[in-house]
Amino acid sequence: MKFETFQAGVWESRYQYKSFEPVPVNHEWLWEDPIINALLESANRALGELNAFSLIVPDIDLFIEMHVVKEAQTSSRIEGTQTGIDEALMPEEHILPEKRDDWREVRNYIDAVNTAIAELKTLPLSNRLLKQTHEVLLSGVRGEHKQPGEFRISQNWIGGSSLMDAVFIPPHPDNVPELMSDLEKFWHNDSITVPHLVRLAISHYQFETIHPFLDGNGRIGRLLVPLYLVSHGLLAKPSLYLSDFFERNRASYYDALMRVRMSNDLIHWVRFFLQGITETATKGRETFHKILLLRTEAEQSLLHLGKRAPNARLALNLLYKQPIVSATDFEQKLAVSTPTAHALIRELEKLNLLREVTGQQRGRLYTFDRYLNLFLS
Repeated sequence: MKFETFQAGVWESRYQYKSFEPVPVNHEWLWEDPIINALLESANRALGELNAFSLIVPDIDLFIEMHVVKEAQTSSRIEGTQTGIDEALMPEEHILPEKRDDWREVRNYIDAVNTAIAELKTLPLSNRLLKQTHEVLLSGVRGEHKQPGEFRISQNWIGGSSLMDAVFIPPHPDNVPELMSDLEKFWHNDSITVPHLVRLAISHYQFETIHPFLDGNGRIGRLLVPLYLVSHGLLAKPSLYLSDFFERNRASYYDALMRVRMSNDLIHWVRFFLQGITETATKGRETFHKILLLRTEAEQSLLHLGKRAPNARLALNLLYKQPIVSATDFEQKLAVSTPTAHALIRELEKLNLLREVTGQQRGRLYTFDRYLNLFLS
């Protein structure tokens, strides 16, 4: 099917509303638009550079953890969750009671990402994997009564207060299993020659249009991007997440999706998506570069600590995964005594590697600002 002649689907009359029934996507795709070819080349190059960087960074998994936290916080913010990245890193007891529901949703997203990436080692990208991930996402939070881990069996909608004034009404629930089966086949169809990034652009559009779950479709649909890239070997590590790009261009993001449904304009959507891949991969590579510079500088600052240097290096490795810590975190995770933990904190404060942020005498928290700030820009 050519992008230029693509027909996105049909509106089916239901009782008092019309649902949009998208066409299947598991087939060959062609286009004449030269801009897509140029954007595809740029996106592949940027993604390759990000992947190469992630392969040469020592102990890369230390830093991937913060990428996941950043993604969880940003993707949840798109859905209206008000939790800062610093709050997402804090223990629940340090979160104001009125903000704990939001905090739990972000922490669930972190668990969902980590679980899904781990599952990819034994389970291919599939509807089964998405359902498992969805169950983790909604466990014990506000969406826990909306069929966690199951495709919907009732009609949902996007925007508005009901089906009567909805901005968009996805396909009827009876059609969801067949559409999602078609989408899964598309991910793994080796008989068609569709470039992976174009296939991924179409897949994200199709997933969000099907809206297969009662809740959490935006977050699962955005998580589909790194899952696809890792499962197909385009990334060795889950180091690229588009939520930041989508959030900074939120109006354009929703507009591009709706233009496909309303005007069959798939070209505009694919261009937008590929631009997002390029910008995000480039930004990710720059972040890794800054991390390496900071790491080198931090390691050098520890050299004069003498016998405390080995423990200080272990502390730094913990801080790359968890840049907001307590003395108890050092005690438990570094297996050191209470006096040793406090001595380490004092040394790291002198080196400008830790800063106390609570102003309390008990239950103090310390933050590795210079590292955390790399994920706030």
